[in-house]
Amino acid sequence: MLNQEIGTSQMSTSQSPLPTQVNVETLEKGFLINVFLEKNCPGLLVSILETFEELGLDVLDARVSCEDNFQLEAMGGENQSNAEGMDAQMVKQAVMQAISKWSENI
Repeated sequence: MLNQEIGTSQMSTSQSPLPTQVNVETLEKGFLINVFLEKNCPGLLVSILETFEELGLDVLDARVSCEDNFQLEAMGGENQSNAEGMDAQMVKQAVMQAISKWSENI
């Protein structure tokens, strides 16, 4: 039973439709978020920005390229109301979840 669960877990992670790279670094007052996907992804930027809003992150600076692939480098500053307890791993998980939800709708 346990081996079956492990196999299922590995299959679900390897079935990601797009190779995705998400890196989040903690800054003094916020996060540096880098997202890279190998192909252009119409609508993904909106999904990620909505996630930032839900997390209480204000985009202080961003560079986006959507021509041949999708690249986002954003500096997110924390709102004072949501600043407590958020870490880079939480931000990364939320961005990955946004990408996953977006990919289900394409």
